[in-house]
Amino acid sequence: MSVDRYLAICHPLRYPLLMNGAVCFRIALACWMGGLFSVLGSTVTVALLPFCKQGAVVQHFFCDSGPLLQLACTNTKKLEETDFVLAALVIISSLMITAASYGHIILAVLRIPSASGRRKTFSTCTSHLMVVTLFYGSAIFLYVRPSQSGSVDTNWAGTVVTTFVTPLLNPFIYALRNERVKEALKDMFRKVVAGFLRSLLSAENFIKKTVQ
Repeated sequence: MSVDRYLAICHPLRYPLLMNGAVCFRIALACWMGGLFSVLGSTVTVALLPFCKQGAVVQHFFCDSGPLLQLACTNTKKLEETDFVLAALVIISSLMITAASYGHIILAVLRIPSASGRRKTFSTCTSHLMVVTLFYGSAIFLYVRPSQSGSVDTNWAGTVVTTFVTPLLNPFIYALRNERVKEALKDMFRKVVAGFLRSLLSAENFIKKTVQ
């Protein structure tokens, strides 16, 4: 999304050519494959560990790395260090790409002569910045640290933000920026209100006839 905003603002005339369907697919595929292969080795290693602590009950609402390592019957220091390095590489590298894109965007916006033009251009990025702040803030708190198995209880809030809140907010944050979606919601609201008023009127007429 940050690359998309960068191309749309910094190269608006070439945007349809640079960000076509094939390019979008390749970028998405690269993100998916990068995320998969970066954690595949450590995930298989954790799955092969012997688990015997606390009745093998995961103290979490999904099998995250930290809670699983707490249940292992062996020394997990090396695995924690590996998780830390992988998390730092994946999260920080993607964050740097986002930061670099927005650095170019800010420079391009500052070159726009009118204040209204600057506000209108940068307003297209505010939705994505909200999601980036929520996601990366919680992800860095959860995973970019040397110890992955400590203080599981304190991780619940961050995990909920990363796994539930951010994906849940995405449709609302992005869709409500779309004028067509706004118009559709307004039309739906007007129809609901009109239907409710008609129902009230019908009920009132029915009561009057019953009383008469």
